[in-house]
Amino acid sequence: MDTLALDAVSHVADRSPPIPNRVPQVTADFWIVKLLAVTVGETAADYLNMALGLGLAATSVIMSGFLIAALVLQFAQRRYVPWVYWLTVVLISVVGTLITDNLVDGLGVSLEAATLGFGAALAATFSLWYLVEGTLSIHTIYSFRREAFYWLTILFTFALGTAAGDLAAEGLGLGYLSAGLAYTAVIGAIALAYFVFKINGILAFWLAYIFTRPMGASFGDLVSQPTDAGGLGLGTTVTSLIFLFCIAAVIAFMTLTREGDEAGALRNADR
Repeated sequence: MDTLALDAVSHVADRSPPIPNRVPQVTADFWIVKLLAVTVGETAADYLNMALGLGLAATSVIMSGFLIAALVLQFAQRRYVPWVYWLTVVLISVVGTLITDNLVDGLGVSLEAATLGFGAALAATFSLWYLVEGTLSIHTIYSFRREAFYWLTILFTFALGTAAGDLAAEGLGLGYLSAGLAYTAVIGAIALAYFVFKINGILAFWLAYIFTRPMGASFGDLVSQPTDAGGLGLGTTVTSLIFLFCIAAVIAFMTLTREGDEAGALRNADR
């Protein structure tokens, strides 16, 4: 092939569209919906289990079925679609909570053991993901395998966060408000480390993602639990409906404005 032909091929290659990322950019709206979703995960699981009287086993089976259907829909997408992605996050938040509840309430596993176990599972998932893909970046989720690692990681963050949140609030006796504020302080320290001390962006993201779960769980319990249990007594029904409405409103805004839509992961260099 002559030089002119090679230049033509190179020119066409340079103009090829970037590969779309299947998950959103990390914006302020991302963290807002994420916090709302983790709160719903805590309150909705309690609502279905206790308020509706479905029981832990039946609730787990039903919600796992919905999650599998949502994951099938999510994996069928070739780009980030807000309502599909966030529906999956809400459902995986509920199922992650139920996994911990089944271990602790159903099988008698201690909160300490559950926290350590899910922490180890999360660390193992990160290690395997990095070993196989060479990155933990959320800017390059454009293959089935990377997305599978992504969602497995998120499932473990929700299960771990539920155990850690309950351990701090109930097991260590901090109460829901104090536990929520403690986790908020941790997230503040992570933000300070990222913006001021310039720690790696991917590391900061995953640390913040992990700790927003117990923070949301603590504040969700604070709002929904009875006053004699240290909560505000709003109830799981009202709390879940309020937060679901807020999630729907933010997702509608993100869909209309394409907020968080990443034209291509390759344009986002890891920091």
